[in-house]
Amino acid sequence: MCKVLKISESGYYRWLKNQSKQTARELLTVKIKEIISEHPDNDNYGIERIQTALHLKGIYVSRRTIYRAMSESGLLHKCRRPHGITKATTEIQEKENLIKRDFSSDRPQTKLLTDITEVQCADGKLYISPIMDCFNGEIIALEMRENMKKELCVDTVKQLGKLNNCILHSDRGSQYTSDAFRKELKKQGIVQSLSGTGRCYDNARMESFFATLKKEKLYRIPTYRMTREEVKTIVFRYIFGYYNTRRITSFNPGGLPPVAYRKLVCKLAA
Repeated sequence: MCKVLKISESGYYRWLKNQSKQTARELLTVKIKEIISEHPDNDNYGIERIQTALHLKGIYVSRRTIYRAMSESGLLHKCRRPHGITKATTEIQEKENLIKRDFSSDRPQTKLLTDITEVQCADGKLYISPIMDCFNGEIIALEMRENMKKELCVDTVKQLGKLNNCILHSDRGSQYTSDAFRKELKKQGIVQSLSGTGRCYDNARMESFFATLKKEKLYRIPTYRMTREEVKTIVFRYIFGYYNTRRITSFNPGGLPPVAYRKLVCKLAA
């Protein structure tokens, strides 16, 4: 047969031996699947987060190679864009936007963001009100209720405690411009910042968090068949059991999860 194919006998047996070996692409796919299996929500990881996770394990490959490996293994998924509910109240006089789309911060709890989003459940809508720390992207306060009255936002702020001269940025929803909300901010020593009327990009980082929450978790489960209490539990576990503590984030150096980055910086500063 070797004579017919015009190949050497040693070459044939070398080729036969290599058939049982895994290719570099196959080995990479194994590593990618190991990363995804580390946590149920890691199956949301795209190319960039997989690349960061591989770097943390000392494996350096290009984005194109990762794309091919994930594509061939059916590990890529389509992006789904969320539909927000934020509406600006145009009747209220526009106040100064203190952060001016600068979502960076060099110290914890000096610049915060907040907003409200909704989820359709079997027994009605669930409204989610988180507060994010711009320093590391950590969600440091969270309230969820069946309505989006001002008390939802007021009670979210109460979780923060005293934060003198900290800035809290939001849109111009009536909840955030209410006397009760402003009174609570003053009580906690927090300075208010408001987006411009109808300018969603003024709070883009908070909107980005909602997109992540919905794309990676809520859009993948039948929330419309679940009660509010069931969805509350899922959201709480995702944020405090995964997003804050385990999920690789592009905002922080080395892809460190928010809590890990905060602890690292505090340790170095001590």
